[in-house]
Amino acid sequence: MHCPFCNAADSKVIDSRLAAEGCQIRRRRECIKCAERFTTFETYEVVMPRVNKSDGKSEPFDESKLRRSLMHALQKRPVTQEQIETVLSDIQLKIRRLGERDVRSRTIGEIVMQSLFALDHVAYVRFASVYQDFQDVEAFRRQIELMQHRDQEKQD
Repeated sequence: MHCPFCNAADSKVIDSRLAAEGCQIRRRRECIKCAERFTTFETYEVVMPRVNKSDGKSEPFDESKLRRSLMHALQKRPVTQEQIETVLSDIQLKIRRLGERDVRSRTIGEIVMQSLFALDHVAYVRFASVYQDFQDVEAFRRQIELMQHRDQEKQD
């Protein structure tokens, strides 16, 4: 790590501690040459799998697409930004835990639907209507009945 003050290549770590709820390591460093101190943050780098689309194309996983679709489904819903970030992280974790280099977009959609079902039923139906390409009101009715049935099973 180059010193931000004198650009020397050598520094020593004086202190390390966990940050960002254990997702980062904060390191306090001291430059060997000029003795100035500075802080660095270390995070892990995880490569997400490629996404195999239904049309046969393959593309890199795009967090911004996932975020946009979640935000669209959750528009004007009583859900905090913190809850959205948590769901976004959980979805990405579930995708990584599949342990695959390539994941079908359908699999990602199912994971998103499970997460939205647990978070907000209205957002779940909104996402499902686009994801499953509802063509009429009957499709909405069937999805809501399925959702109510799942809720009833949880209560029993």
